[in-house]
Amino acid sequence: MGKYVVKETKTGIKFDLKAGNGEIIANSEVYKSKASCLNGIASVKTNAPIAPVEDQTVEEFEACKNPKFEVYTDKAGEFRFRLKAKNGQIIATGEGYKAKKSCLNGIESIRKNADSPIVYEE
Repeated sequence: MGKYVVKETKTGIKFDLKAGNGEIIANSEVYKSKASCLNGIASVKTNAPIAPVEDQTVEEFEACKNPKFEVYTDKAGEFRFRLKAKNGQIIATGEGYKAKKSCLNGIESIRKNADSPIVYEE
């Protein structure tokens, strides 16, 4: 089972969602308060299991309503995803992947681990 790790940064507080093997599968923006960060986690828990995948790497992709996972390619040509909440805000992002299949597997891992407990770290 995965876990959310909440930690302070120089500019605020953020969370990482880690898989059962300890690998970070998603991370958040930096929030100004712990309450906002916990709301972000709650949003991931609510939205990740139901969010469809919008594959922006194909021509004439079909746009999905929020919440959704957006799959796209970055400037380095790697596949990435971001999870958007119902209001369109980005609530979690993933690392760059060489293969689209690996990126899609990352999304499935988030869905599987979204309901994980919260762990606090400094």
